[in-house]
Amino acid sequence: MTLPRAAARKTKARLLSLIVLPVLAVAAQSALADAAAPGPWTVRVRAIRIDTADKSDAIPSLAVPADDITVSKKWAPDIDIEYAFSPQLSLELLLTIPQKHTVTVEQSALGGPVRIGSFKHLPPTLTLKYRPLGDAQFSPYVGAGINYTRIMSVNLAIPTVGTLRLDNDSFGLAAQVGMDYKIDDRWSLSLDLKYVAIGSDVTLGGTKVSHVKVNPLLFGIGAGYRF
Repeated sequence: MTLPRAAARKTKARLLSLIVLPVLAVAAQSALADAAAPGPWTVRVRAIRIDTADKSDAIPSLAVPADDITVSKKWAPDIDIEYAFSPQLSLELLLTIPQKHTVTVEQSALGGPVRIGSFKHLPPTLTLKYRPLGDAQFSPYVGAGINYTRIMSVNLAIPTVGTLRLDNDSFGLAAQVGMDYKIDDRWSLSLDLKYVAIGSDVTLGGTKVSHVKVNPLLFGIGAGYRF
């Protein structure tokens, strides 16, 4: 016996819904899971300790010994932006605001210590990071890269002698080691140690009188969010 046309259409509709609705539900669930999954971008906010190396050439004409020009140490904020190519490899860019440092000559013909002024620097640093354990809850890493430092607002002078100048640009290598601890899929805590090569020639009246290696160690502690 054949079903009436209306009944047949209803039966087909029910069969179609039994097939299509589960497929749509699985697709929707998959889309929601993909939307909820963390992406490759992580942003970290850290407090960093800038610990300068204070290496410098002697200035015999002013009776300044080697390594006698010191650059102040300080705490500063930074923002790190990281992009992960894979669970093991990523690129990280360190950004901060211009940092002001005071400069002191510990010994010279004028006695010492003598504070001779200050300067500002902006040191963005890009590193390639490797994580041997991948995207684990506890994830140590090592990294290497490059640094470009812009030196600005130089206000240095030796009393009775004259004004000192610094190079405006510094390029150098950078290295890092650290670890992240995942609180969940989004949030993490981090410890980070970077070595950054930063140096500048010191000139007096257009003549180079010394070369200062700031070469800071940057110890950072902070938190990150993965988008």
